[in-house]
Order: sequence, then structure tokens, then C-alpha cells
Amino acid sequence: MDGMKIDVLTLFPGMFSGPMDESIVHRARSRGLLDLRVHNLREWTHDRHRTVDDRPFGGGPGMVLKCEPIFEAVESLSGPETRVLLLCPTGRPFDQEAAARLAGCQHLLVLCPSYEGVDERVRETLVDEEISVGDFVLTSGNLPAMMVIDAVTRLLPGALGDEGSAQDESFSHGLLEYPHYTRPAEFRGMQVPEVLLSGNHAEIEKWRREQSLARTRQRRPDLLGALEARLGRQRDKEGNES
Repeated sequence: MDGMKIDVLTLFPGMFSGPMDESIVHRARSRGLLDLRVHNLREWTHDRHRTVDDRPFGGGPGMVLKCEPIFEAVESLSGPETRVLLLCPTGRPFDQEAAARLAGCQHLLVLCPSYEGVDERVRETLVDEEISVGDFVLTSGNLPAMMVIDAVTRLLPGALGDEGSAQDESFSHGLLEYPHYTRPAEFRGMQVPEVLLSGNHAEIEKWRREQSLARTRQRRPDLLGALEARLGRQRDKEGNES
């Protein structure tokens, strides 16, 4: 695979200028690791007003994105390797495991809904995966899409300056990351832990593991439960294969 391709369908393409033109995403694009293209959904309308939404059947507030332009856009942009993502509050919670899985795809097509969302026929027919970035509501799927793109891009081979960076971050092993320190060793009476200055790599790794566990237990105990469940499933799988 030469690089990943991501197409984004949105009503507000201008929102992607800036965040997607800086830092690691920019580096990945300039190196040919990521081909990112942002499309205005109105390009697939055919009326003089470039209509993309209408009132919901059955009444109620807000507007719903119509089937026709979305179907036409997705069908024109899709290929055999395309995975269509819909950013929405009802989707599966996005996490590091999902980012790693999506980073292995060749082509992602990201739908960014606005208003009250999309016609349900889009969800039922076109979408491969629904993603939520949290239990809250935003104006559109644009910011969640940027979050997903950023998280996935960081995991593409060659995107980071140090390939080990992505392996020891928070959530990479199901735990929060350990504390980090840099020079000076003493600042306003605050000392760097002696073990980090010792040069004993075995003790440093032990300290970091303990800190990750303690931080996760204090701040995100739910992650420990999920990690134990995942390890249990892995042990069961290995037992069945042996």
C-alpha cells in the first residue's frame, strides 16, 4: 500500500483548513503517506439551490440530510477497498484500538452529518461503521472527523518522527501513559524521580509500568476492567487453539 486515502463529505469544508494543514497530518500528506481530500456535499446536488436537506417525515424540529446527494457522492468516490464511516452520537465509541484498526485500511470515506443527521436509509445501506467521539452533541461531524483522521494518521508508518512514540502512549496498551520529565532535574524545589536518572533501564521500565497502572486505577478504573476482559478473551482463544 503506497499510502492511505481519506475522502471527507461535509457541508463545511472550510473547517478542515488549518487543522489538517499543520503538524503530523501535514507531514504525512507532504510525504505521500496520506491523501486527504475534503468535498462539499453540495457538489452532488442538481437543483438551483443546491439543496441537501429537508424536513423530517412525522414532524419535529430541525432538518435531515437527504438521501440523493449522499448516495451519489458515496457511489462516485467509493472503490473496492472503501470503508464508509459515519460520525454520529449513536455510533460505537472511538478508541485507540479502533484507530489502529482503521489505520490498516486503504481508503476511508468519512461522512460528516449536520442538523438532525442523515436519512436512515443512508445509515442502513451505505455506512460500514458508525463512530462516536463522546457522549455529547456537536454542531456537525466535522470536529469528530478531524479527531479520527488525526488519531489514524499518527499510526501510519512513517508519520511520526519516532516510531516508538505510538507504541507507548496512553491507551496503546490499555492503560494511561506514565509521567514524563525532562531537564532540568530540579525546578523550584521539584525533583525528577531518582529512578529516571539512574540509567537502570529495567528499573525505569518497572517504575513506568507501576505509574501507568496507578494512574489508570485512579483516573480511569474502567480501562482496567476492559483490559482484564480483553486478556481473558485472548487466553480463552489461545486455549481453544492449543
